[in-house]
Amino acid sequence: MSASPVDRQDTVHRLSEPERTGERSLEETLAKRRSVREYTDEPLTESEIAQLLWAAQGVTSSRGLRTAPSAGALYPLELYVMTAEGAARYDPHEHSLEVLSDDDLRPRVQRAALRQEPVGAAPAVFVVAGVVERTAAKYGGRAHRYMYMEAGHAAQNLLLQAEALGLGGVPIGAFNDDAVAEALSLPPDHAALYLIPVGHPR
Repeated sequence: MSASPVDRQDTVHRLSEPERTGERSLEETLAKRRSVREYTDEPLTESEIAQLLWAAQGVTSSRGLRTAPSAGALYPLELYVMTAEGAARYDPHEHSLEVLSDDDLRPRVQRAALRQEPVGAAPAVFVVAGVVERTAAKYGGRAHRYMYMEAGHAAQNLLLQAEALGLGGVPIGAFNDDAVAEALSLPPDHAALYLIPVGHPR
């Protein structure tokens, strides 16, 4: 199987198991984290992509709890990744990717993101989306607040993991929501919240 996260033969791709220990301390990772907007052409490996996805939304207990806190453990977030090989949705419970497209959607999403260069240049672009109804069922009018907070938790986890792996990323919030949703063919109840390009710093 190719190192690409998107296998053109299968619609579901099981990811390599995430590492639970690393070479850098949390303190060192926090001190070194910076927004990185320029990347080399080197693609991310399957294991790097798997680790980043797990850091953002991976399951860490038999009860289904995840790396990022969630109000009421309702988990309204959905995580997607785009590379030159295509686009896929992350399934935290199976630690797998569901292939959505074998087209490179990054140019379309870059246009939706006001043509910001990192979105087109990064070898991998992660998309954090939210389904507010999952949280609203319990928290009503405060659901949007909790969903946005959770998106921040997940994004920071991913960015810190990128730094720990020697990669760089930048969180992007300036984009046309509808255009991103259309590019990824998101379900109607999914709202795009974050774009996070990640690559090897130039």
